[in-house]
Amino acid sequence: MSTTLPPGLVNHQIRLASRPVGLPQASNWSHTSEPVAEPAEGGVLIKALALSLDPAMRGWMNEGKSYIAPVGIGEVMRAGGVGQVLASRNPHFAVGDYVSAGLGVQEYLSLSADQFARAGLAKIDLRVGSLTQWLNVLGMPGMTGYFGLMDVGQPQPGETVVVSGAAGAVGQTVGQLAKIKGCRVVGIAGGAAKCAWVVNELGFDACIDYKAGPSAVRDGLKAHCPSGVDIYFDNVGGDILDTVLARINRKARIVICGAISQYNNTTAVQGPKNYLSLLVNRARMEGIVVFDYAERYPIAIAEMAGYLRDGRMKSKEDVVTDLQAFPDALLKLFNGENFGKLVLQVTDSS
Repeated sequence: MSTTLPPGLVNHQIRLASRPVGLPQASNWSHTSEPVAEPAEGGVLIKALALSLDPAMRGWMNEGKSYIAPVGIGEVMRAGGVGQVLASRNPHFAVGDYVSAGLGVQEYLSLSADQFARAGLAKIDLRVGSLTQWLNVLGMPGMTGYFGLMDVGQPQPGETVVVSGAAGAVGQTVGQLAKIKGCRVVGIAGGAAKCAWVVNELGFDACIDYKAGPSAVRDGLKAHCPSGVDIYFDNVGGDILDTVLARINRKARIVICGAISQYNNTTAVQGPKNYLSLLVNRARMEGIVVFDYAERYPIAIAEMAGYLRDGRMKSKEDVVTDLQAFPDALLKLFNGENFGKLVLQVTDSS
């Protein structure tokens, strides 16, 4: 089942050296390397091909209680990814199989059999979607968008759905899925180019450029959601969340997926000032953590793979190359530079 590894194979890694205050800096990372060994009996060795860069990574770097343990100081930075089995001592995985797993920011990962479930190791089929699509619509962002909208948002035909971060990984899936389910969809994104793409390519009914001025979101919601908002899928938090709360309808559902505007705060996180709108409108605000739905991923993957195949859904990725570019590439998420799902293509620098 296994194969002989090339001699002198080296695994280059990026580890968390210290916990950042505000935006991550170069000093928060250490670059290490170690020899690559054959997998243990029952295990596999995976070569990383591409890694998913997500806003949630910033939260994983913080000390404190959350839905997942923080990355420890000195540990390889946590990251989901797709790769290829390079060596196998397990009958369920063959050399050459493509897989997804929590690979970490490194070039190779060796997993023992008892680590498979924790790492989320699963085969992927490149006939269903490309490697980068398996990190976007068919990966964790797509699963987040699917279950956040369908299970928490519970869309009904004719309802108005607003999604922030509309040009990002989760936002693009949410908006397209809501359209497929018969909703009116209004996006919020940063910049005219992103807004045009969201409307012209993804088929949103409208998109509000939050960078167009201090009252852009308020005025845009008034213009594009004249009958109010039934579902708000929030990826940014802060002022935009407050502005949308002022426009919600009775029995509205607010899906709290992320709050990228708050992740690098050096002061206390800004909570919603307009939360009493939930009371007045008998509305509901609920968080979504994608790992809660892991057993149902295959259902969502099958459905959205069909939408990709028949052209009802698109998957846009922003690909950065080279493992060593990770520290700078991660910052693209927080300055709005990425356009689509941010992916780090791993290259072997040995």
